[in-house]
Amino acid sequence: MLDKVALLEEKYEDIEKQLSSPELYNDPAAAAKLLKEQKELSPIIGAYREYTKAVRESEDLKEMLGGGLDAELRELAQQEFDELKEKIEDYEYKLKVLLLPGDVNDDKNVIIEIRAGAGGEEAALFANSLYRMYSMYAENRRWKADIVNINETELGGIKEISFIIEGEGAYSRLKFESGVHRVQRVPDTESSGRIHTSTVTVAVLPEAEDVEVELNMADVDVDTFRASGAGGQHVNKTESAIRLTHRPTGIVVECQDERSQHKNRERAIKILRSKIYEIEMQKQKSEIDAQRKTQVGTGDRSERIRTYNFPQGRVTDHRISMTLYKLEQFLNGDMDEMIDAIITADQAEKLRINEAG
Repeated sequence: MLDKVALLEEKYEDIEKQLSSPELYNDPAAAAKLLKEQKELSPIIGAYREYTKAVRESEDLKEMLGGGLDAELRELAQQEFDELKEKIEDYEYKLKVLLLPGDVNDDKNVIIEIRAGAGGEEAALFANSLYRMYSMYAENRRWKADIVNINETELGGIKEISFIIEGEGAYSRLKFESGVHRVQRVPDTESSGRIHTSTVTVAVLPEAEDVEVELNMADVDVDTFRASGAGGQHVNKTESAIRLTHRPTGIVVECQDERSQHKNRERAIKILRSKIYEIEMQKQKSEIDAQRKTQVGTGDRSERIRTYNFPQGRVTDHRISMTLYKLEQFLNGDMDEMIDAIITADQAEKLRINEAG
C-alpha cells in the first residue's frame, strides 16, 4: 500500500510543478484536468505526509528510549511514543479507506423522488416533511434545490415529488437515502391518540451527463398538458407541462414546475436520461458477485431503512443500528451525524471485503 502511495506522491509533485508553469494556462482544458487530479489526490497525499511525519517522530523517540534517559523523561517519551503509535495506525486505516475505488457518481448532482406509501394522508404529510428535511439539508450545505414535479394533496401533503439538488458531492452524501422511510406518530385527526405507522419511499438518482446515456428521442412520446396543483394551486392556463414516455423501458417522466414548456422539456429529458442511467447502473450492480455487495447498499427501494418515531423523539437507521434522540433537529436538516456514520460503515465493509480478497 505504502509503495502505491509513494508513487502517487511523485505524481502529485509532478502535477504541482506543471501547475506552476504559466504556459499551462494557455490550454484551459489541460489546466482544468490537472487541477481536478490535484484535488482528488490531495486527501491521500495529506494523510500520507502526516503518516510519514509520525513514523519519523516515532523512530526518533524509539532511539531516545533506547538511550540513558532519566525516569521522568523516559515516562514522557514513552507516553508520546504510545500516542504516535495510535496516530500511525489511524493514518494507515485512513489511507486504506482513501485508496478504495471511488463511486464514479459521487461528485454528481442528484435527483430525489419522494412518494407517499401506506398510510393515506398521514403518509402524504410525512412525504412533505421529508422534502422539507432534504431542502433544509441542501440549504445548510449551500446547495441548490429545485422542484421538477409535485403532486400535492388538499391538506398540504405530497403524494409525490421530484426535485434536483445541485452541489459538489451531493450524490456522495445523499445516495444512502434510497429506500422506505417509516413514520410513527399520532395524527392530528386521531381523537383516540393512537400511534399510526405510515411509509414513504425515497429514490436518489445521480444526474446523468449527456455523454453517459444515449437517448434517442424517436423512442420518446412527448405530451403536453396544463400544469395543476391541489385546490387549484399553480394552475397554468397554457399547456406548459410536459410528459415524456420512453417506449423501450416504459419510463414516464412529468415536469410541470416551470412556466416555460421549453424549460419543462429540458428538465424532463434530464430526469429521463438519469432514470435510464440508473437502470444501466443496477444491471451492472446485479452482475457483481454477492460477496462484493456492501452491507449498507444504495439501491433497494423496498428496503426499510429508517424509522422516525415522534412519541419517543427518535430517528433510527436500521442498516447501522443507530438511534439519535433529536428527531426535530434531524427533520430540520441536521442529518450529518447519521450520514457520516452510514458512510463510515460502508467504507468499513468495503475495506473488509477488499482485504478478504
